[in-house]
Amino acid sequence: MTIVRAALVQAAWTGDKESMIAHHEQQARVAAAEGAKVICFQELFYGPYFCQVQDAAFYEYAESVPGPVTERFAKLAAELGMVMVLPVYELEQPGFLYNTAAVIDADGTYLGKYRKHHLPHLPGFWEKFYFRPGNLGYPVFDTAVGRVGVYICYDRHFPEGWRALGLNGAQIVFNPSATSAGLSDHLWKLEQPAAAVANEYYIGAINRVGIEELGDDDFYGTSYFVGPEGRLVGEAGDRRNGEVIVRDLDLDLIDTVRNKWAFYRDRRPDAYADLVRP
Repeated sequence: MTIVRAALVQAAWTGDKESMIAHHEQQARVAAAEGAKVICFQELFYGPYFCQVQDAAFYEYAESVPGPVTERFAKLAAELGMVMVLPVYELEQPGFLYNTAAVIDADGTYLGKYRKHHLPHLPGFWEKFYFRPGNLGYPVFDTAVGRVGVYICYDRHFPEGWRALGLNGAQIVFNPSATSAGLSDHLWKLEQPAAAVANEYYIGAINRVGIEELGDDDFYGTSYFVGPEGRLVGEAGDRRNGEVIVRDLDLDLIDTVRNKWAFYRDRRPDAYADLVRP
């Protein structure tokens, strides 16, 4: 049996970047003490969710990837022997900014990054003011714990990327998010379990908590892992408080489910051409 102990961190905004980074370093150590070998933080983990407003001052949160934050956590990953998924604000060059997640292996090696493809642009989620759409495809990274993919927040509403990650060999897909109460509260409970079933892999869904000074939206936490049968692995996280969620994922269950429900065998890509027309 191949068991991977995995962790998610949901956190409230602390008020400044350095304390937010320090908090996540401490939470990674907590997870490591519980035996976790892979961890993912929430969307734009070291800042507020600034997309609630449109203000160029928040461009200062962007940095290169790899860069200072990824290099700092790469050292921690090597120290703890833990794979890390770091959702950050990426500056590729002036004017080229992305909502990105860097993936660091358990020995501290930078493996690559995923850039968020689908960007909302509506009150409370003004993401096109801050980011360009992702352009690196749907990479899956060979890590010390298996094959890991990333799909960020609003991406989860689009089934095509989930499927692309499955076709690329993902065993665990992390969906770091900044999701507030309203319609998405209901969808939060439905979409990732449905995607896990349809694509027959594990999903770690991460959401921040609390109300931030930039808006009155309530980020409702309830981070969770869900397996390839669509069942939660343990309970979801707290709705209001920050915490580390640590769960054991049985990767052998993926093969069991794929042999039982042969969705990949029974796909009909020859019949799907109309789905990719603009």
